[in-house]
Amino acid sequence: MKVRPVKLFSDGACRGNPGPGGGGAVITDAEGRVLWEGREYFGFCTNNIAEYKALILGLKGALACGCKNLEIYLDSELLANQINGSYKVKNEKLKQLMQDVRKLLSSFESAMVRHVPRCRNATADRLANMAIDEHADRLKAEG
Repeated sequence: MKVRPVKLFSDGACRGNPGPGGGGAVITDAEGRVLWEGREYFGFCTNNIAEYKALILGLKGALACGCKNLEIYLDSELLANQINGSYKVKNEKLKQLMQDVRKLLSSFESAMVRHVPRCRNATADRLANMAIDEHADRLKAEG
């Protein structure tokens, strides 16, 4: 029996580029039920670095949940095309992050990456922005 793939949506966000960055990821089953979600503040970074780190966050979440087959949805056309091999990775920092992504992807039986419009990635986007907001709120509280 073939195991149905789960869906991983990830998104990175920055306030400015570069600026304070965060990432969010959500994993759903085929029916759209949330199996896992996570968010993380990444510090000062570029939007592309935040996109990569958000995907890494989601891939680690998928491994922790025991997922074997993934459909990955990204609203970063650059990242989707770099993973799928149609764009080269030229930036040195992104090359290292791509090595991390490839290593994590090799842990799955299957992983397919698709670019989607931002509106189809709203939950991951919301989580990424929450990570940035929560960090800013902590800084204000420590004031």
